[in-house]
Amino acid sequence: MDLNSASSIVLQVLTQATSQDTAVLKPAEEQLKQWETQPGFYSVLLNIFTNHTLDVNVRWLAVLYFKNGIDRYWRRVAPHALSEEEKATLRAGLIANFNEPVNQIATQISVLIAKVARVDCPRQWPELIPTLVESVKVQDDLRQHRALLTFYHVTKTLASKRLAADRKLFYDLASGIYSFACSLWNHHTDTFLQQVCTGDEAAATNSLERTLLSLKVLRKLTVHGFVEPHWSVEVMLLDFLDQHPFSFTPLIQRSLEFAVSYVFTEAGEGIVFERFIVQCMNLIKMIVKNYAYKPSKNIEDSSPETLEAHKIKTEFFTYPTLMEICRRLVTHYFLLTKEELAMWEEDPEGFTVEETGGDSWKYSLRPCTEVLFIDIFHEYNQTLTPVLLEMVQSLQASTNMEDTSAILIKDAVYNAVGLAAYELFDSVDFDQWFKNQLLAELQVSHNRYKPIRRRVIWLIGQWISVKFKSDLRPVLYEAIRNLLQDQDLVVSKNNCLPVDDFEFRTDQFLPYLESMFTLLFQLLQEVTQCDTKMHVLHVLSCVIERVSMQVRPYVGCLVQYLPLLWKQSEEHNMLRCAILTTLIHLVQGLGADSKSLYPFLLPVIQLSTDVSQPPHVYLLEDGLELWLVTLENSPCLTPELLSIFQNMSALLELSSENFTNCFKIINAYIFLSSSEFLQMYAADLCRSFCEVLKDTTTDGQVQVLKNACKYFPFPFGLLLFQRYPVVMSTYLGIMGRILLQNAKFFSLLLNQMACELGQELDQILGNMIEMWVDRMDNITQPERRKLSALALLSLLPSLNSVIQDKFCGIINISVEGLHDVMSEDPETETYKDCMLMSHFEEFKVTEDEEPPTEQDKRKKILALKDPVHTVSLQQFVYEKLKAQQELLGEQGFQALMETVDTEIVAQLQKFLQGF
Repeated sequence: MDLNSASSIVLQVLTQATSQDTAVLKPAEEQLKQWETQPGFYSVLLNIFTNHTLDVNVRWLAVLYFKNGIDRYWRRVAPHALSEEEKATLRAGLIANFNEPVNQIATQISVLIAKVARVDCPRQWPELIPTLVESVKVQDDLRQHRALLTFYHVTKTLASKRLAADRKLFYDLASGIYSFACSLWNHHTDTFLQQVCTGDEAAATNSLERTLLSLKVLRKLTVHGFVEPHWSVEVMLLDFLDQHPFSFTPLIQRSLEFAVSYVFTEAGEGIVFERFIVQCMNLIKMIVKNYAYKPSKNIEDSSPETLEAHKIKTEFFTYPTLMEICRRLVTHYFLLTKEELAMWEEDPEGFTVEETGGDSWKYSLRPCTEVLFIDIFHEYNQTLTPVLLEMVQSLQASTNMEDTSAILIKDAVYNAVGLAAYELFDSVDFDQWFKNQLLAELQVSHNRYKPIRRRVIWLIGQWISVKFKSDLRPVLYEAIRNLLQDQDLVVSKNNCLPVDDFEFRTDQFLPYLESMFTLLFQLLQEVTQCDTKMHVLHVLSCVIERVSMQVRPYVGCLVQYLPLLWKQSEEHNMLRCAILTTLIHLVQGLGADSKSLYPFLLPVIQLSTDVSQPPHVYLLEDGLELWLVTLENSPCLTPELLSIFQNMSALLELSSENFTNCFKIINAYIFLSSSEFLQMYAADLCRSFCEVLKDTTTDGQVQVLKNACKYFPFPFGLLLFQRYPVVMSTYLGIMGRILLQNAKFFSLLLNQMACELGQELDQILGNMIEMWVDRMDNITQPERRKLSALALLSLLPSLNSVIQDKFCGIINISVEGLHDVMSEDPETETYKDCMLMSHFEEFKVTEDEEPPTEQDKRKKILALKDPVHTVSLQQFVYEKLKAQQELLGEQGFQALMETVDTEIVAQLQKFLQGF
């Protein structure tokens, strides 16, 4: 691509690609896609996005195409890789000027430079780091910032490489520039502080941003750039506790003293702030939980470094210290604040989302305190269990409704008991506590007692899978039914029906099913927050999953509401995932009746599994499962259900991660209507398999071939035959079924294979029989072993010399098959084939089993036509041997039988007694 002539053309197409008009946009995108592999294209893009006079949107798009090109074509081994000459020109152009005026584009340029550095620095790009070091020293504010931004992204990328050779290079880089990085951070920090003092707010803001970038560079160098960082005095940061725990050992004592004194004693009162408390708690948690500081059960197996760190921890965490930490966490940090109570009163949903969502435990105080409590209680449970039980004991008396402080203390203690449920298993008789106190507290209707009712139901939820008698569940369901009518309580933290644990019994829940389902559905309609709707949908899904078909009378309202909710959640992919999960359980519960959902259900599957639609990133996994269960429960193949399969080719080519579900879906279509399905999609499916085989891992190829040869024995069976003998048992099973049920096609298949391999037909047949005999031990399923015996016996009677040469092997496999499937009647001393099925038997389902799907029924009907289940192997062996005897005559047949081991012959005669 000539730069001078091409620049204007590429610029024009890029401009069209920013259009909102799809008629203009689509052709432009197609043209850009064609240019991706053209030499010189990325040089043109570089000229465009570095030209600051052009439209920002066009430059932004040029940067993105350049960045995507690096991912696809920069490495030498990539198909259509860029030439070394063009890459050298591009590297020089990328660091020629750090003067991009638009922040977003500057960030993208920094990221793409880092991507190139990951591949080329320092061997093919030795000038990158020296150029960046010099550029961050310039006085021009813009150039200095852009260079520093690039310096950070390059350092971050190089620090993430994990191969030994790459680690060595980064160690060398870190040791060479570490002092400079320290001085850079000190300089920008000093500048920032001076500007704060002089009141220059704009300049201070700019300097603070440079300080932050410098610190980020320094952090990456510090944490990832040294093998033994504790030998360097200037290399010390908090991240060492995570990355280099033994380097942090000298700081354990001082760190704990500092953090505990400010967070858990009077020393911090009035001077600490929330973010500071969070950081201190995180520090304590990381020391307590660090596995490097925990000795082995056998002390002699522990390293001296571990024992030293453990000794420091043990000496610090004395009983008084642990008791004070525990008491302060529960009675101070766990207390609901006035602001939280007010927020809950005004907006219960908002309060719940704020409490359970938002920032992670590392940055938000309440989750941080709970995580610290869990970790400390787990580590020192023998010490802290009596402390917590004493708090619980103090709350046995009835609570004064006017005493808000007492109510909040009880809420905090109950919170602690719930968080420590697993640790308290042997110390708390939860069943008695529930009957004697907690159940009564759920029934207190006073408005001020609302926090306790909320906390008690949450507490039960924590203990239900730890220690709760099944007999008490009906009483609990009754209490929950009453609480479901109070939205303020229901939407609170983790309050849900205990239906997703191992002790659930359907018979206990059925009397409450109608009312519970109705109340839950009303709640789903009433709540407005996305997170709350997801939570309620999760509970509804669990109910549907547990009671299965028995939910059918009550789901009409939910079925009508879900299309509206799906439409409303267009911008909330996680809520749509929850809807997909609910639909999966609905389809399973409704069975064949789920066909009534198709007007809504099938477009949902279509969207969720269409890789050209952006939402597929979130919806694909659940969408594939929904597609599968829809097929499994479908009573018939509709045109709309058939048309969705158009999505499959792209799914197979997308990733081998989807192979398992994709092949299950293909099989489901085959079971549903093989002729109609294959008539429409066989050619496309065959092409897709061929494309996937070109570009997937060895494991992926085996997986594709194992499935592809079921539908297309030639050519995929031939590939399997040639390349992957380890999975030959799969192929032999398929060939066995063809041989047994369509001998004419089997002969045609052998002819095609002989032509392809340049061998005689008899040679192919002989090799196949020999492999069958050799691989029989690899075929483990009794059904497949019987199939193999039936298939090889079907070659008899025969005058073919190859078949007669392999007669001994055929008899060996037949006798093995007889041992697998024949059961002896001890009274009559006769044998019968235990795999025979004479009629369709209705499925007998116990309470713990899933009801049969329509696909299960289809499989059962097919099984009734399967020779494995309709042909007696004993009878078949007798008839084939009799026919062979008649064909050869007595003398010829005896000569064949003499090729078989006498012990095998004796076993065969025993099985054939009575014929």
